[in-house]
Order: sequence, then C-alpha cells, then structure tokens
Amino acid sequence: MGLLSWETSSKQTPTNGVEDKHRMSFTVFLGNLPAWVTADDIRGWLTAEHLVADAIKVIRNPETQESKGFAFIDAPNTDEMNAIIRRFDRAPLEDRLLRANPAQPPKARSQGPGGRPNGGSFAGPGAGQGAGSQTQGAPSDRPPRRARKSAGIKRASDSTSGPPSAFAEELSKVL
Repeated sequence: MGLLSWETSSKQTPTNGVEDKHRMSFTVFLGNLPAWVTADDIRGWLTAEHLVADAIKVIRNPETQESKGFAFIDAPNTDEMNAIIRRFDRAPLEDRLLRANPAQPPKARSQGPGGRPNGGSFAGPGAGQGAGSQTQGAPSDRPPRRARKSAGIKRASDSTSGPPSAFAEELSKVL
C-alpha cells in the first residue's frame, strides 16, 4: 500500500469511515476471479505489469472466508485506473475471462425489521404490519404488496381424486 501525502490534495484527506466520492472514481472492480486468488496475487500481477495500486481488497464470505470471486483495486489516479482496466478486462485466467471496469458506488440500503435490507421481513400480515402496508424503510417507488386471496387457493386436502397423503393430513392439522 502506497503512502499518501495529505498536503498535496484535498481529495486525499482521511475519511474516517465516511465515503469519499472522489476516491471511488479511481476504484476498479475486478471480477470473475477463481476462489484461490488473494490480494497478494493481484499485487504481484500489477507489479509485473508496472501498474500501481493504493489498496487491494478481495471480497470474502464473512462466515467461510472463501472468496466471492471479485476484488476492488484502488488506483492513485484516473490514468492508472484506466491502465489496470485495459490490462485485466477480458484477460484469460484458467478457464475464465476476468472482468475489469470502474467500480460503481454502493447502493444505499436501509436496514429494516429483522436486519433485512429495505425493511424486508419474512413475517406475514399478522406479525405487526397490515397486509397492504409498506414496511418502514422500503423504497417509495415500489408499489405496496397486495393481500393474498385465500379463497382462490385450492389445498391438496380439498381434492376429491382420492384419500389425502400422510403429508397432507399432517399439514391440515397444522393449518
């Protein structure tokens, strides 16, 4: 990771966890990576091509620590970002072609009940929200959900084609 001179530009000030939109413009998305690729591998590829990166982050599953198959490379400037993209976009690696392009800023996602993005929840209408109401934090451009029509649902136990299966009998006891 290269050292930054904080006096040279206002774009290089520490962000303290706040997204700096100027820095995002120099970030490369590198996708379709095999699971074995590490940040050190990418750094070695960049060095071999005389390319420079301020930071490299291979995205991993937080539970298994297995690579998700993509990484982000922070370039020091636009020229270096474009050079990285030109070199690695559609470059062959094993039996796949890598993808490299400018990274897009993350989409804002609000956390709703149950920690689900956009307020989503698996709870039904009887769990504290009306059947036709939107969950708090959901995008306003989404139409409200329609209530289910229970009269139109035909259950297996209503069938007259023969005796219900053991599964259908147990299901009808629960319902």
